[in-house]
Amino acid sequence: MNKAKRKPVIAGNWKMNKTATEAVELIDALIPAVKDADCTVVICTPFTTLATAVEKCKGTNICVGAENVHFEKSGAYTGEISADMLVDLGVKYVITGHSERRQYFAETDETVNKRTKAALEAGLTAIVCVGESLAQREQGVTEELVRLQTKIALQNVTAEEMSRVIIAYEPVWAIGTGRTATSEQAEEVCAAIRKVLGELYGEEIAEATVVQYGGSMNAANAEELLSKPNVDGGLIGGASLKADAFGAIVAAASK
Repeated sequence: MNKAKRKPVIAGNWKMNKTATEAVELIDALIPAVKDADCTVVICTPFTTLATAVEKCKGTNICVGAENVHFEKSGAYTGEISADMLVDLGVKYVITGHSERRQYFAETDETVNKRTKAALEAGLTAIVCVGESLAQREQGVTEELVRLQTKIALQNVTAEEMSRVIIAYEPVWAIGTGRTATSEQAEEVCAAIRKVLGELYGEEIAEATVVQYGGSMNAANAEELLSKPNVDGGLIGGASLKADAFGAIVAAASK
């Protein structure tokens, strides 16, 4: 597996943090922290912050993403945001299927697929999240579950659209808990994801697709995780809210 074919992607998921005013301060600190990055840098911010983030990041190497998207173009879906609305703001990326969306907001594999398709059809790059709970890991079904989630999320996604798909492996038991999968565990599951991509789309597309690790990646463990052949970047939670920590992860991905 030739890692050189893939440019690492470090994406910050701000979750429900930072007002638009606070975002300005953080982005001002992030810009110099990541300016020398030899990887793709993305910040995924709350909907209320996206316009501010897009404006602040103009002329920098930071791309802006959203944390969710609805699967319909418009309609009576109070509180939802369509892919076209994101594109119109200047957003380039969107997260689909994050475990918190699945856990708290009744996302299913099927709705993750619909949101992913809507994002891709609008020209966005989708960061598609898959991962197992602690109970599922202990039951020994991690690979089967992640294969299932990946297959359903990518149903009817074309080979051409795969150039705008990133898969983020996020073990649910390691998100916001301070627990991190070992680099060997992360590599094992990321390799399994790439294997199923090969079965679905062929080896060339599997080798070209970025597979991130998400789950308490931080400045201390990023270099070891990113050294693994199938770990192409990170979907960063808490550490993305601190410019120095996020900058250190970006630097590790740029080596």
